[in-house]
Amino acid sequence: MSVYITDSCINCDACIDECPATAIVSADESPLADGEFTYVKPEKCIECVDTTVPKCADVCPTEGCIVWDMPYTAEFNDYYLQGQEDGKYKIREHKKKGLLSPEAQPRPFRESITVADREALMAVQI
Repeated sequence: MSVYITDSCINCDACIDECPATAIVSADESPLADGEFTYVKPEKCIECVDTTVPKCADVCPTEGCIVWDMPYTAEFNDYYLQGQEDGKYKIREHKKKGLLSPEAQPRPFRESITVADREALMAVQI
């Protein structure tokens, strides 16, 4: 996933139309059982690696709402599977390919963001 929207989200949905990977959905469409705020689908997020900052963070009016999460790569497969079990994520399951886990479908990420910053859920700076 690499970016995560925190509970400080005001559900303005400004980020949804900006996401080039269509990875963001409104609280009403969140796949989480208790989805109360805008949600980033981890299996789709590409961190907008081809831009200066992620487009969602660039338009978000709530400072600190969008934070860095772990890269969606095989190295962090267990992290995301545990997050799915805990209800933090809902990873999509493909009819033929199965669960689109980081091991099955890794996504691009910004190598300049350290694992320590990601573990701390550091806010995406714009």
